[in-house]
Amino acid sequence: MTGLKSFVERQFKRFGINKKREITRLLFEISKKEAIPYQKSCNNLPIDQNNYHLIKTQLLKRRFPRAFSQNNRIKPYLPKLEIKSANRVKIKQAGFEFKPKNIYIEEEVYKCSMTDRFRRLFPESNFIRIKSIKTYIKEKGSPSISYYNNRCNNVFIVKERFDFFKKCPCTKSAYFCGYHVFNLGFGCPYECVYCYLQEYTNCPGIILPANIERFFSQFSKYKKKGMRIGTGEFTDSLALDNITQYSTALTDFFSKNSEIIFEFKTKSSNISNLLNSKHKGNIVISWSLNPPDIIEENEFYTAPLPERLSSAAACVKAGYKVGFHFDPMVYYRGWETDYEGLVNRLFDNIPARHIAWISIGSLRFNPHLKIIIENRFPENRILDEELLLGFDNKLRYTDKIRFTMYKNMLYWIKKRAKGVKVYLCMEKSGIK
Repeated sequence: MTGLKSFVERQFKRFGINKKREITRLLFEISKKEAIPYQKSCNNLPIDQNNYHLIKTQLLKRRFPRAFSQNNRIKPYLPKLEIKSANRVKIKQAGFEFKPKNIYIEEEVYKCSMTDRFRRLFPESNFIRIKSIKTYIKEKGSPSISYYNNRCNNVFIVKERFDFFKKCPCTKSAYFCGYHVFNLGFGCPYECVYCYLQEYTNCPGIILPANIERFFSQFSKYKKKGMRIGTGEFTDSLALDNITQYSTALTDFFSKNSEIIFEFKTKSSNISNLLNSKHKGNIVISWSLNPPDIIEENEFYTAPLPERLSSAAACVKAGYKVGFHFDPMVYYRGWETDYEGLVNRLFDNIPARHIAWISIGSLRFNPHLKIIIENRFPENRILDEELLLGFDNKLRYTDKIRFTMYKNMLYWIKKRAKGVKVYLCMEKSGIK
């Protein structure tokens, strides 16, 4: 990065700080996308090296050729280039074992069944009594990416007091799907390149409420007949279920509330508790799906595609309805073949009559997350595609690309299962 910045300083010495920042960013992204030295990214630029508008326009055309050909009034996000090697995630090739070093326990739940379970399962961990997680964060100091990178070393067993349920945090101006969040815990042990939880760099670890019975007592005030609610927005529903045992209590509770549909969302194969639980048919187990290469390159430590599908088949055999989320769909050369194959693979394994719903959504995220992804996963390829500020000020593919992806996915799904329910996630209504 130092070499690139020095190059821009020499090559465009008359530009101001902000203009140099944007030129540096564009040269970096072109160089990475095309796998060429940054000096070659300047090839074919206007002869007049002092004409900022012409130079930027030329670089934008090269960085975002499809989008630029559709509309020359594109909205790129060109933040300051700041990548620190210390922020990089160290992915363990042998896999990941959840074994926290420190288990912090709020005073009010210091003696409870969740704490006892962690003491049995992790006898070598440090058990530390704290007044509250809020106090801990305040005393810890300024958050950082490296702070987030080490989150799995720290578990916080807490007493949830207020934030029990909420409407799905839907994008402003997007169509609301009617989903509600059972806000049971925060933080995920998986390392998905695109995960929006990375934005919460002030999260000190994996947060687990010990007082699940309080959620149940509060639910009577919140519930509405026919509502769809579930975990999995701020954590993976099942990744740590062998430890938390949440699914057993949730399945039992919602079996007594048969007018409510409850969903577990996961990328795991951790379904043992579910297979041993009794239910009344209103529990849906759903998996996020992507082609194998996307999972391998972007969803570290999660269950491979065959395991997700075999887990879904096992849940169907146990009488559950299952759901699937093609979300986020990732655009790249050859995506059509891979996603059509993924759809066929799904229906080859799971009969359509057992599927409660399928959602479709494309890659999107808040602009600041781009910087975090670059730091944590510098070799990622998902940022190389044309992601621009969209209708909700999130980075998205163009309307044309997204519409093409959705149209094809809907065609492939309906070709195999005409009656299955399909809906768009975090998308503006009437996209075309």
